[in-house]
Amino acid sequence: MDYKRPWVSPESQEFYNKYVSHYRNLLPSGFESEVEQMLEMHARFMDYECISLYAGTNIMNPRAARFQAASVGSRPSLGYPGDKYETGLQYAEQLEIMVVEILRRIFKCDYVEFRVGSGSLANLYAYMACTKPGDRIMALSNAAAGHVTHHTPGAAGLYGLEVHDIPFDGERMAVDLAKLEAEAQRLKPKLIILGGSLALFPYPVKEVRAIADRVGAWLMFDAAHVSGIIAGGEFQQPLAEGAHLMTCSTYKSFGGPAGGLVLTNMPELAERLDKIAYPGLTANFDLSRTAALVVAASDILEFGQEYARVCIANAQKLAEELAEGGAPVHSAKGRGFTMSHHIAIQAAAYKGGTTASRQLEKANILTSGIGLPLPELPNDFNAIRIGTQEITRWGFKPNDMPELAQLINRVLVKGEVPESVQPDVIAMRQRFQQLHYIRA
Repeated sequence: MDYKRPWVSPESQEFYNKYVSHYRNLLPSGFESEVEQMLEMHARFMDYECISLYAGTNIMNPRAARFQAASVGSRPSLGYPGDKYETGLQYAEQLEIMVVEILRRIFKCDYVEFRVGSGSLANLYAYMACTKPGDRIMALSNAAAGHVTHHTPGAAGLYGLEVHDIPFDGERMAVDLAKLEAEAQRLKPKLIILGGSLALFPYPVKEVRAIADRVGAWLMFDAAHVSGIIAGGEFQQPLAEGAHLMTCSTYKSFGGPAGGLVLTNMPELAERLDKIAYPGLTANFDLSRTAALVVAASDILEFGQEYARVCIANAQKLAEELAEGGAPVHSAKGRGFTMSHHIAIQAAAYKGGTTASRQLEKANILTSGIGLPLPELPNDFNAIRIGTQEITRWGFKPNDMPELAQLINRVLVKGEVPESVQPDVIAMRQRFQQLHYIRA
């Protein structure tokens, strides 16, 4: 019998039901064997056969990965270090102190909430700390690469917030401050959110904070994608520039285990966030993730600046080479292609960003679709998003970008059959088998 979920895409239903009868009848030993096989195939593909330019992922330090499998991960841990509901956690509790202190040091902040399962949940924590259901908030639109959790279908809407778009100048890829001032004065939002799913350039945090102060709003910076280059000191520093709080992911450019953080310098917000986490939404949390996060943060502490610098240099060089080869790389008036590790390619010529990404996937190049402030395309994103954080960890440097750009452009610009490009992608990828910017 098929597993029927009419609300999901036909492609998803077809893929699921292709395997459902096989898995429904497996014995326990069969499941174990299949899990092992899938993990091995996944690792071979991701670590040896493909070039991952997907902006929302990274490769973790193998030591951190080992720590994530530690037995401490199955131990519940309710409360605060030194005052737990459970007994016997005197060693594990020190992991919490370690992770808070190293993250405070890296991000130069006073308070860290680390018990958050994802960046999306970190945003929900921030909404609960700063607003109540029915309040108005302002965030970047889909066309300006705002994240779904900032919008009505995501956490903001599910929490009952009324969402309004931040005015955005698409030509300059920048917040329109004059229009934001007018809209904020009219709407009187309780929260203004900067950041999102694509961050080509720094945001005007100082200027938006001044607007927020004039209308009585909190200012939140969503650093999900840029936490690694912020921590490395090569991108803007949102808390120092005036954000009341900053949310982020701990994987992506940070290179740690999946999860989220909320950071602030304000005791009032820190206390609210603490109570949302415990006894509120988190209660127990994954201590093995905490151990892995300490290792990832140690890598950033030691190598973060150089890692961030090369991430950005790779993106800037790759964008130049892609454009020189004929790809319509998106740029901003007077600002160039990018000042971060992100790149966007306009996708109208390729029938959409997701459509183009699926073609690139056939060549073993991984990307994704994204929205830009350009004319919309039917049933697809109007751009392709690229991130250089993972290839940088694998040792790619700016002088490797011309070769990589040629592989991408063979699919996008020259229209070569992706499968014919795949062997050259694999050959390039297999030259990069040593992780960089980690403590071995």
